[in-house]
Amino acid sequence: MTPADLSRTVLHTVRRAVEDDELRVPVPERVSVRVPPHPGCGDYATNVALQLAKAGGDAREIAGVLRRRLLAQSGIARVDIAGPGFLNITLDGAGASGEEIVREVFAAEYEQDSLPLSPRVAEVARLGGDAARWSAVSPPGLDRSLLLVQKDSNPLFRVRYAHARARALSRNAHDLGFDALPGAVDSGAGPLLGALADHARVSAARAPERLARHLERTAEAFLKWQAACPVLPRGDEKPLAVHRARLALAEATGKVLANGLTQLGITAPAHL
Repeated sequence: MTPADLSRTVLHTVRRAVEDDELRVPVPERVSVRVPPHPGCGDYATNVALQLAKAGGDAREIAGVLRRRLLAQSGIARVDIAGPGFLNITLDGAGASGEEIVREVFAAEYEQDSLPLSPRVAEVARLGGDAARWSAVSPPGLDRSLLLVQKDSNPLFRVRYAHARARALSRNAHDLGFDALPGAVDSGAGPLLGALADHARVSAARAPERLARHLERTAEAFLKWQAACPVLPRGDEKPLAVHRARLALAEATGKVLANGLTQLGITAPAHL
């Protein structure tokens, strides 16, 4: 489901709620959705409930009505209400199979040119080139000193760690004598598949801040998925089709993360 598809789905949901007399608000001409500024807040967010509340009503109550209806829509895995009435929407990757998404990533030729990032000279001197470039696309409230430490609280480290982890899985699989082969993936891979499917659109937009948040979301989804779904056989277990499919998903993730970091002018080391 693309952002345009999701926007139309949310708008249709508002219209049906009004037609069923569950909401008594003017139906807007369009609904905007955006990638949340922080990972862990769903794939997309919309403030439509707050907009509708301007005509009368409680935004969180309106959000509750829309949440229940959106959960019944194909392609939507989860909807959370945040703050005064924001809707955070997580997609389930139903628009295409996991195998199709992975094959599309493998075949894609993404933009390779670096974007117009111009970190301040003082930032480069204090943080180094990579961290200074990430600082230039970070939210104002981020403690820039975090970008120098290898901890989970450092978003740049998380993205580069996820990339290095994906590369390590490929090396380890090679040592075990098996290669990646796209196939059916685990049901818990929905958020990761949604992020991978969205990369071409985000990359083409050439918006550095949006790309950085997208990389954070992709890394977060990948690390959660691979922690729950072992990519490599354990013990005396033989490599199975599921391991080859999981490895393909990991390698597709590594390609997307490497491409995004390259666009931001940041190195993507295979080892950390």
